[in-house]
Amino acid sequence: MLEGMNRLPLEKRVLILGLLTEGTSLRAASRLSGASINTVTKLLVDVGTACQRYHDEHVRGLTSRRVQCDEIWSFVYSKQKNVPENKRGSAGDVWTWTAVDADSKLAISWLVGGRDADYANAFMLDVADRLKNRVQLTTDGHHPYLEAIEGAFGADVDYATLIKVYGAPLGGTRRYSQPECIGTRKGRVEGRPDPKHVSTSFVERQNLTMRMHMRRFTRLTNAFSKKVENHAHAVALHFMFYNFCRIHKTLRVSPAKEAGVSDHLWELEELAGLG
Repeated sequence: MLEGMNRLPLEKRVLILGLLTEGTSLRAASRLSGASINTVTKLLVDVGTACQRYHDEHVRGLTSRRVQCDEIWSFVYSKQKNVPENKRGSAGDVWTWTAVDADSKLAISWLVGGRDADYANAFMLDVADRLKNRVQLTTDGHHPYLEAIEGAFGADVDYATLIKVYGAPLGGTRRYSQPECIGTRKGRVEGRPDPKHVSTSFVERQNLTMRMHMRRFTRLTNAFSKKVENHAHAVALHFMFYNFCRIHKTLRVSPAKEAGVSDHLWELEELAGLG
């Protein structure tokens, strides 16, 4: 039983978590479930904390062969250019670093924070700590990856970068549409990466899943996080649900079961009972 949630029936907790993991906002979940916004927020905090703890303890010793990494942008309270003076340091742009097993589709690691070298180092150290064997690793051309991966793996990795080349934006769509990708450049950095598997397709697909299943990642809305801590709790809940509770369409099982981390498909009741 989650601390502080023993007055909220399991059925109600499952309903709220189901709404949150399918992209509903906190206030919409409050309206649909009949629970107060404070209760919904507290449930997110408690379950998010428990999800992070469970992942840290159990998603280890992985025998992944190919890992893809990326960062996805969002913001807390306001976009960086609009952050008021009294919110500097606790609001603005926030990035979520993700590492995905290309075969099992398991989300190996994630980290919410800045996009600088310190976060890159912390993220890659965590990725390396969860892996049992040598892997092929692919990232984009974000420069902090280079030193971070060398520091975390040394020479014990087959590492390559994939850099996308974009054309000019189409007329009239500059504000809302990405420029067309007209090509890619692959580059070997360390070891002997297989060129056929130098890709970031699966981790980029995970970025889309995050935007679809977490309301605060949806573009062009006011459903952003007000606190970075709640943003991190929502990310932890999402990845726990994605890894353990959601059947991957291609695999026909959950990523955690495919990776050998779980022996069954979790129900939301099991997720609600973490703690």
